[in-house]
This record gives sequence, structure tokens and C-alpha cells, in this order.
Amino acid sequence: MSGGVVAAVDLGATSGRVMLGYVEEGAVRLEEVARFPNGPVTAPDDSLRWDFAALYDHIIAGLAEAVRREPGIASVGIDSWAVDYGLLRGDELLDAPFHYRDDRTAAGVEAVHAIVPFEELYRRNGLQFLPFNTLYQYAADARLAEADAALLIPDLIAFLLTGARVAERTNASTTGLLDVRTRQWDTELAERLGVPTSALPSLVDPGSRLGAVRGRALDRVGAPLEVVAVGSHDTASAVVAVPLASPDAAYISCGTWGLVGVELDEPVVTDAAREALYTNEGGVDGRVRFLHNVTGLWLLTETIAAWTEEDGAPIDLPALLDEASAVDGAIPVFDADDPRLSAPGDMPSRIAEVLREGGSAVPSSRAAFVRTIVESIAAAFAHALATVARVTGRELDVVHIVGGGALNRLLCQATADRSGLPVLAGPVEATALGNVLVQARAHGWFGPDATLETLRAAVAATVSPVRYEPTSD
Repeated sequence: MSGGVVAAVDLGATSGRVMLGYVEEGAVRLEEVARFPNGPVTAPDDSLRWDFAALYDHIIAGLAEAVRREPGIASVGIDSWAVDYGLLRGDELLDAPFHYRDDRTAAGVEAVHAIVPFEELYRRNGLQFLPFNTLYQYAADARLAEADAALLIPDLIAFLLTGARVAERTNASTTGLLDVRTRQWDTELAERLGVPTSALPSLVDPGSRLGAVRGRALDRVGAPLEVVAVGSHDTASAVVAVPLASPDAAYISCGTWGLVGVELDEPVVTDAAREALYTNEGGVDGRVRFLHNVTGLWLLTETIAAWTEEDGAPIDLPALLDEASAVDGAIPVFDADDPRLSAPGDMPSRIAEVLREGGSAVPSSRAAFVRTIVESIAAAFAHALATVARVTGRELDVVHIVGGGALNRLLCQATADRSGLPVLAGPVEATALGNVLVQARAHGWFGPDATLETLRAAVAATVSPVRYEPTSD
């Protein structure tokens, strides 16, 4: 077993970072090199888009700093949120990528379902209905016909670095155009929906070598780093780093979203799975991430942002969570997945409206309001866990929470209490760890026959999860 150092570009819906990953003696150590904000901007046409130019500049600057610190970096891997894409004509980006919360997707849903009923879509792509899935965005994108390639965000960044036009399979599985069984593009479906198949790039698996950083990117980064495809959907990378404690373990990758599910060898596209809103997304090594998207810490971060703007000063969230944990009495909860809570802005008022409509009193203090948010997220997690157990026939015995939510002790305990299952919290940096581990395996650092279980053993050697046992009142 050998080792070395790689770089991981890990992009979330609210922030991004560049990390160095050191693989030594079968364990992994991460070092943050750069962290930067990310989020939607309103374009002149009032559409909601990503400030992609700024995001790319941050990535390049982060990689340059990584090279400065560690000139011997073996490669870089890129992961991000799913579904969003950029359109290329030649080597030029036609426009800034749309943000998945842009409201144009409603027209896309109507257009797609008028041609292919959702029941048929589910049998073909295995995806939970979400109005921002890529095929709905394509149906609402007037410029798609002008493009000769449509690249998801990590693939777009890899193209700008290397010139390779590819689609990594774990993220491609979120588009709605990948056959859930063959893991190939469903060209028949694309043609029926008017999506030019010429715009669908060649598919590659995690671990594929895409080429070296070149051209203007090379001038700025300062070294011809090799780019290696990883589980480019951030949840796919995160699940690589879940140290699954048993075959009946569930996971929650918790950040802006909470992805609640289990890992399977084959997809489940039954009527029960479709009606329960469960999705079959691609995982590393052909595994299936059978999961449900639950609104996660988005509700809390948007609430804190609104209060910060109101106060004109930062809010001490850890202190507020401590106060929230001490709130006594009945805690009102609301539907964390209410569609009215999906857009940015004025979250406290919208949550209050949902509570009142449900016949619940609105908490009078901020601490109590935060407690209601956390308990509502935990209630949604518990419901999703019970549903995945029912649909798959598994008897869940433990829940792993990874990502930023693993730091939220109140949320972890509430999830244990409401699900009746022990919770193992950590690693926090699961996505970056999974990104690094797939690169390390591509370099042979875990030996020629390394499996996902080998990589997870490295996580177990690196991180000690915090255990939360269910309690009763």
C-alpha cells in the first residue's frame, strides 16, 4: 500500500472549497486550501443563475494555492451538486448556467409530461419527481438547440481545465436521461423529448483519467495537474465515505439537502418506490443510491440569513442551537418539504405561514423557532427512513449522518429520537473524503483490488463517529 497527495474541488449550493487529501498508511488526512461563497444571482432577464465566472475563478485560485503548497499533487477531482448544466457551442459557454431553483422549470415539467407520463419516466430513469431534474430544465431551455454539448457542472469545469467533453455517470444519472438499468444514455427518450442526442457527451466512470490541465487554466494553476473523474455528484462522493456499520445501515448526507437512503446493488422501480418519491441514482462502482431528497439545513441557513439581515449583525448559531436544545414543552413541527419553502428569501415568514395553516402556534422566541425547524427536519428524516425500510424490505439498524449536519448535535439527537434508531455522526467532510479516495484508488494507492469496502475501511481508520442513542420523553 502506497500513498500521496491529491486535490479535491468540492462544490455545494452555498459554498465551495479546494482541499488537499493526503493518503498515508491506509488513512486519509484533509487540509482545506480555499473556501469561497457560492449561490444564485438574478440575471438581467430576471432568471436565477449561478455566477459561474466567479465560481470558476475561485476554483482556479484554489488550485493555484494547492500547487503552491504541494507541488507534487498527483491529480484533482471535481464534485458538485446535481442537475444543473452549461451549454457549449464550440469551446464557448453560451450563457451562465441556470440555477435549479429558477421558476422556468414548471413549464418544463408540463412539456415533458405531455409527451411521456411520469410513470413511464420512472420505469426508465428511476428518478423521484423533482421539478428541477435536468430533463425538465432542458425542456424549458430555449438555447438547447444552439448547443453542441450540454455539460453538468463538474463536467463543465473539467472541460475548461482539460478540453475533455464527458459525462461522469453518477451525476449523469440525475439528468433523467440515463437508463436506470443499463446506465447508458436513453437516446430514444431524448429523441421523444426533443433533446439533441449530439449534445449528450460520452459517459465515463469514476476513476477515469480525463487529461491534464492545459491552456489558460495551466497558465493560472501553474502545473499540468491530471484530472480524474470521481463520483462527481457530491452525494455519490459522500456515500463512498460513509463507513457503513452493517448491511442494514442507512445514511443521511446532510447539507442544504438531506439525502436519506440506503445503498443497493440493483435499482427499485416499483409502484411503491415511485409513489414514495424514492430515487435510484448512480453510485461509485455501479452501486445504486436509493434515496429520497428531503429539504435539509437550507431551512435553517435561510432563516439565519433573514435574521442576520434584520439585525444587521452576525448571529451566533452554535449558541442559538444550545438555547434551542433547552426549549421545553410541545414543539410544533411543519412539513419540511412544503414547496413554499424551496425558494430563497424571508424564510421565517414562510415557515410561520405553514405553521399557522397547519393549526400550530408560531414559536415566540428565536430559540424555539430554531427548535421547530430542527425537529421538522428530523421528522422528515424519520419518515423517509421508515419509508425506505418499507419499500426495500430492509430492517434498518443504524443511521449514518455525514456532511455538515453531523455537526448539528440537536439535529442528530432529534433524528435518533424520532426514528428510534441509533445515529452515527461523521465524517463531516464526507464528500471531500470520497472524492480523494476515488482518486487514490485510481492511482493504485490501496492496491490493485481495492473495493468500496477498502475505501470505507480507510474512512473508519480516519474518523471516529459520534453516537446518538434514541431517548424517550
